[in-house]
Amino acid sequence: MSARLDVFAIPSASKVVKQFHSLGRLVAESPLPATTRELVSLRTSQINGCAVCIDMHTKEATAAGESSVRLHLVAAWREATVFTEAERAALELAEQGTRIADGAGGVPDAVWRRAAEHYDEEQLMALVILIAFMNTANRLNVMLEQPAGDYRPGQFA
Repeated sequence: MSARLDVFAIPSASKVVKQFHSLGRLVAESPLPATTRELVSLRTSQINGCAVCIDMHTKEATAAGESSVRLHLVAAWREATVFTEAERAALELAEQGTRIADGAGGVPDAVWRRAAEHYDEEQLMALVILIAFMNTANRLNVMLEQPAGDYRPGQFA
């Protein structure tokens, strides 16, 4: 399987992708805990069916010491006992922010309040940017049919 387009061979697309990766690095430097970033990235990518991002964030989380049990349970986090309340709030916000078109009124106030109980304003903003970033990355990769499986941790660092 190969991607529909080679974005690095298209000059204008290559510039955009490089800037997009720069934004991703800024999100990685945010005060949001690295574990939370990987869990949110993984869950968003699962919802959107983005294989390349699932591959990337599973491997990055594993390289950072995340357990396979927690990674396997991200898709069913509501029923899993292995996540902290803060992680659960972030995962719920990620789901609501990703499925924004599915619900009237966007992210419910109760979901926002739960996240705000665990994260300060800077971390909340980082979460919002991360969720938006991942949704964009997922959509690009899914539309272009980017193949998955070959990612190496730190490849885009």
